[in-house]
Amino acid sequence: MAVDKKKIEYHIREILKALGENPDREGLIETPERVARMYEEVFEGIQYSNHEIAEMFGKTFSAPKNDGRQSAVVMRDISVFSYCEHHIALMYDMTVNAAYIPDGKVLGLSKIARICDMAAKRLQLQERLGEDIAEIICEAVGTVDVGVVITGSHSCMTARGIRNIPARTTTTTFYGRFKDDPELQHLVI
Repeated sequence: MAVDKKKIEYHIREILKALGENPDREGLIETPERVARMYEEVFEGIQYSNHEIAEMFGKTFSAPKNDGRQSAVVMRDISVFSYCEHHIALMYDMTVNAAYIPDGKVLGLSKIARICDMAAKRLQLQERLGEDIAEIICEAVGTVDVGVVITGSHSCMTARGIRNIPARTTTTTFYGRFKDDPELQHLVI
């Protein structure tokens, strides 16, 4: 389903009025249109299911032979941002560490970052974002052995309410062998 930019423009204009602003003043005249374009971009992931994202970014290659040794692919410090579904507040300064154990094939490295980015472009909870990323990687690469760790700041904590600026949240999602193996978990944390 495509974003209804005209409806967003209308409602942003109404929000500006409800805040006591004049949406016709010089600095705000184009704000509803700009916000609608921004929402189309930052919420792009809403229009895709996890399955569709896995298909979109599921470009794989044959995994190198590892002579029976266990090997993991780990990508660290993938930068994403998202919006909290409770306040539509920015979740920022977020990094994702994602790892998986190949089962005959590997994902193109840029695809891991693209999966993280697209899954974050939804109204989210950080916990669900980790689950979504893990689920998409599992499907895209065909393995159940996936670990995802996300650390980030939430403006619903830093800019309002408690206003605890240094507070950071870390969530972990471990599937397959990552669930019970501290050595594998350590690769991602």
